[in-house]
Amino acid sequence: MDSQIEEIKNKLSVVDVVGSYLKLTKTGINYRGICPFHSEKSPSFFVSPTRQMWHCFGCGAGSSIFDFVMKIEGIEFGDALRILANKAGVQLKRENIQLKTERQRLYEICELGCQFFEKQLEASVTGKEAKEYLLKRGIKEESIKKWRLGYSPDTWQGLTEFLLGKGYKREEVIKSGVAILKEGGKGDSYDRFRGRIIFPVFDLNSQVVGFGGRIFKQLNETAKYINTPQTLLYDKSNILYGLNNAKLAVRKQSQCVVTEGYTDVIMCHQVGFENTVAASGTALTSQHLNILKRYSENLVLAFDMDMAGDSATKRGINLAEEQGFNIKIVEHYGELDKKSDPADIILEDPSIWSESVKNAKSIMNYYYDFAFSKFDKDTPEGKKEISKIILPPIKLLPNKIEQSYWVQKLSAELQINEEAILLELAKIKNDSTNYESHRTTNTKTSFEIEQNLGVEGRKKLIEEKIISLILKNPEHIHVIEDLHFALFSEKIRHFLEEVKKIVSLPKENAIEKDKSKTFQTIFDDIISSSNLAKPGEFDAEFKNFIAALTLTAEVEFVGDGEEEIKLCLLHLKNIALKNSLHTISEDIKKAEYQNDHQKVKNLVEEFNTLTKEL
Repeated sequence: MDSQIEEIKNKLSVVDVVGSYLKLTKTGINYRGICPFHSEKSPSFFVSPTRQMWHCFGCGAGSSIFDFVMKIEGIEFGDALRILANKAGVQLKRENIQLKTERQRLYEICELGCQFFEKQLEASVTGKEAKEYLLKRGIKEESIKKWRLGYSPDTWQGLTEFLLGKGYKREEVIKSGVAILKEGGKGDSYDRFRGRIIFPVFDLNSQVVGFGGRIFKQLNETAKYINTPQTLLYDKSNILYGLNNAKLAVRKQSQCVVTEGYTDVIMCHQVGFENTVAASGTALTSQHLNILKRYSENLVLAFDMDMAGDSATKRGINLAEEQGFNIKIVEHYGELDKKSDPADIILEDPSIWSESVKNAKSIMNYYYDFAFSKFDKDTPEGKKEISKIILPPIKLLPNKIEQSYWVQKLSAELQINEEAILLELAKIKNDSTNYESHRTTNTKTSFEIEQNLGVEGRKKLIEEKIISLILKNPEHIHVIEDLHFALFSEKIRHFLEEVKKIVSLPKENAIEKDKSKTFQTIFDDIISSSNLAKPGEFDAEFKNFIAALTLTAEVEFVGDGEEEIKLCLLHLKNIALKNSLHTISEDIKKAEYQNDHQKVKNLVEEFNTLTKEL
């Protein structure tokens, strides 16, 4: 097994593996991007092709391609091994069927189910009719194969018997979602999908995880579509249909078009709009948005937009706004009915769809136009309903100038003074979108994280990065001049001072010259030094702290380490300056209260001098 792991590592590039999930930008010999494991705006996630490693300096995560896939997919090592083996074209040695993970067996069931449905579409009489229907809808032969469309026979046990014949247990077939346990049936079951056109649903690695089934000939069926329920593999809140085929186009165009249906996605891709996905039968969730943000922050929504009331669509849009997405709405479809699906529009004329996406409205313009088309602005009731629709999204706007623009516009249109509108705006709670109930700790904004960290927390992160850079190349300690040491907390300052002493030893003992000393030996020298000002300062906790940072030191930094240290020192200086400015501000208030005008003058001059240093 170890030899197969090494073979996979040798055949796969960490840049290709990580890059299939994230947007990476080349910087020097390395790549960087936004970390998928914590919320951030400035990229602190680095990928080193020379070391075949990845590391985030924001949250500390990092290691090999196997660890990355395990972490981002939420899976065990065995499943990550299988995924990467498929990518590398490595045939894993025959496994004992009892040792396969539950997830792996469910993947196999879904794949076999997909093959079964594909075969039925091509071979069965009704399946061929279903294929003709798809062709008439404008879905071409190559698209049918690309998206692996199929047909489920109108029988109660067709797929189940096929899977049981392949050696899978009935319990496993039920767990995969393709069969339903009979009530009081003593463990018996029946096929979930019967007599339906089948749309397989894929994960980001193009593995089948579930199915959507569209009604075909049955007259007694009430549901047009039925879908795989929640399973170990399939979670509609975490799956975007078509993203496996769209992710590269989304990244390249820096825009993702979100539609409602399977056919919409297939038709869009078929005519070249490959940056299109669908939100698998649900409104946008925080999980969807977390995934999409890896590829682009620009969303174009092309589905039913009922903005009145507390709709799921509205909550999804508010979530996206909270997470910093730029949102546009596709509305006008040329001469066609505005309620036409993208698939119908493309079948009629792809250029109409192209213009519709190109001319998509900003979210605020959409809210505005929708509200005024829905209600009469000349009646008190209408004014109230219009404001109920428009004011909440205005509240969410982070830019006060933009907020002011829309308040003024609303004031003019409703013929209501701005003060009244501002009073109503103030009444709207910041949590009116129920955002808190939808997000997890991983979806906090970088502003919130910064606030939670506080000044000392930010300072600690910067100090850790400096130590990591020094451990990687101790010679860079000369960048830290004596006056800089005052910027550090006491223990860190003392540690760096000791490093500087050791690095400054005669040439025959210098660390970089003969490579005889590593970061660990530097630390050992410091701990064992008899010249320490405070021998007990480097306790076990501090030793563990330094040991943990050696991993970071092993990761190759982008660019020149000296420049990185200088930048960190600048950040520390700014923190110190801001602290001083805050103290001076408080002193100015006290001096003003005491009518000490000379002191106020001196403090203001000092304040202005320090401000120029920021």
